Amino acid sequence: MGWCLSIAPTGAWVAVRGAIDSPVPLLLSLVVLLWTAGFDVLYACQDTEFDRGAGLRSVPARVGVGRALWVSRLLHAGAFAALVGLYFLTNLGAPALAGVAATGALLVYQHSLVRADDLSRLNAAFFTTNAFVSVILLATFGGAALLNRL
Repeated sequence: MGWCLSIAPTGAWVAVRGAIDSPVPLLLSLVVLLWTAGFDVLYACQDTEFDRGAGLRSVPARVGVGRALWVSRLLHAGAFAALVGLYFLTNLGAPALAGVAATGALLVYQHSLVRADDLSRLNAAFFTTNAFVSVILLATFGGAALLNRL
């Protein structure tokens, strides 16, 4: 799913500009890929036993919930690192920096809600924090880009 969603930023860039003439869309696509893959692994933890019984090879079914949570954390750390790189590459100033900081805080918060032995707050971790991340990034990076154009 991460790969499928990640091609959208670069595809939109090409649709508007006609070429990949900057590393910006590729880095944004990397952010989307790692962020989505991270929350997809996290969400799949609730289906571990079903996946094993059905012969599905999800990350949690293959490595267990505890290790899957670490895979998700590493993917989100990579997404955050790529987002920091995107911030420096775009030079969008304070609004975008606020978005980077808020996204980092939300990713840490998301992972603080779940443990291998307690997935009871998984829906809050998955749905609430990811909805906020997407809106925050749109408002801060999109707003900063719009302000720079004006």
